[in-house]
Parts: sequence; structure tokens; C-alpha cells
Amino acid sequence: MERKLLISPQDKLSIRQQCSLLSICRASFYYVAKQENADNLQMMQLMDAHILEEPTAGVLTMQSMLAEQGYKAGYERVRRLMRLGNIRPIYPRKHLTQLGDKKYIYPYLLRNLKVERVNQVWAIDITYVPMQKGFMYLTAVIDVYSRYIVGWGLSNTLDAEASLQVLKVAVAEHGKPEIINSDQGSQFTCKEYVEYLKDASICISMDGKGRALDNIFIERFWRTIKYQHIYLNPAQDGITLYQGISRWIDKYNQRPHQGINRNKPAILFQMAA
Repeated sequence: MERKLLISPQDKLSIRQQCSLLSICRASFYYVAKQENADNLQMMQLMDAHILEEPTAGVLTMQSMLAEQGYKAGYERVRRLMRLGNIRPIYPRKHLTQLGDKKYIYPYLLRNLKVERVNQVWAIDITYVPMQKGFMYLTAVIDVYSRYIVGWGLSNTLDAEASLQVLKVAVAEHGKPEIINSDQGSQFTCKEYVEYLKDASICISMDGKGRALDNIFIERFWRTIKYQHIYLNPAQDGITLYQGISRWIDKYNQRPHQGINRNKPAILFQMAA
């Protein structure tokens, strides 16, 4: 006779037992991440907009800018919010990545390189995206030749896995690039990212420290999408944000661009692929 295991509601594992089986403390189970207050969110939005206008603006410059806007914030507070928003000034500075990451930094391969076909060079980056109540991070991958956005995704963390997943999906849909360029952020100077590219035989290129123009195409894309959509349409939640960005990128890929002789990225990408 077949025997079935019946579990009544009384037999369910308690929170203590579940945490014990998973080897986590109950404090972690009950922890709810604290949201940034309204002033901090507003300051992050102001700094995000300002860095597009003045890419070299550091903590002191941001502090002065915020004071002019009526926000008194100490140095450490401004620095913390800039790090939280992944708002990075561009200027020569000491290498600040975590210990052990230096071995995952690669040279810049695009200097004097003539980009003349699709999937020759892709560029990837991640940026802060403000919402009405909170923020998320947007990862995008652009084909440098056609300016076509081959992949993008939203995440609520700066973890490397989120950006790597966007890249994996883009490769699965469009094939792999010969070279992919990024900055030296922690998402791209980590074991998982580098090993994936090596296994896929994709050449790794990274911006030089303090070089504003090394990843110029993705930086221009950030400026365009933020000024033409994100700042004008603050989303109420992640779903609304995703839907709005999806519609905007579809239009972006279909409209003429001056940088590619008024061709449309989608058509140029498809014709040359």
C-alpha cells in the first residue's frame, strides 16, 4: 500500500527551526532594511543630476551644491550617499577597489581602435535611477557601432550578479561581442564577471582611472535617458519604472541618431549583424 506523508498546520516548522536548518540567526530573518529619509533621497537625486553636468564633482563640490539648494550635509553623509547612489566623479585618484580586486583590472583596448561593425565592441555600465519613493539601479549594454541597446535590466542592489545577468541575456539574444568595455567598478572587477568573459572568449577592456571619455557612449546614453525620461517621469514603484524604461528604450532604438549619420540603431544593428 502506498504511504503518503500528511503534514497538518500544527506540524509546520517554527521560525526558530527554519532559521536553525538554514544556519541563519533569527535577527537576520526579522530584519527589515531601513529606507533612506526624504531629504537623503532628494539629495541623491540632486547629486545624480549634477554629476551629469559636472562629471568631476567630488564630495566637497557636491556639498557646496547641496548647500546652495538648502541642504546642510556633512562630508561623511554626502560621501555615503554618493557611494550608495554609485555617483562617481571622474578625476585621477588612488585605486580604491577592494583588496584582491586589482588582479581583475584589465587595460583599455579601445584607444585608436576603429569600430566598424556590430558586435565588435559593447559597453556596459550601471547607474542610479531615482523614483518617487526610493531608487533602483539600471544596467545597460550598448553596441558601440550601431548605438543599439542590446540589453538592460533593473536591480535594487549594486551586486555584480545583477549586471552579469543582463550581459548573459544580451549575449544569448544577440551573440557575443569581440570586446566589452566597462569602468573599474566593483561589478566588473570581480571573479564572476571576469571568468564569464574569459570562458566566452570575449576580450576585456576597462576604462583608465580618471578618463572621462573612455566609456563615452554609455555615458551619453545615461544623460539622454535621464533627461528625456527618468527625471521627467518619476516612477511610483519598480514595475512602473520598468515599464516606462522599456517603452523609452524601444523608441530610442528606433529613432535616428546624429552620431551614426541619422541612422536608426535597430535597423543598423540588424542590417550589419
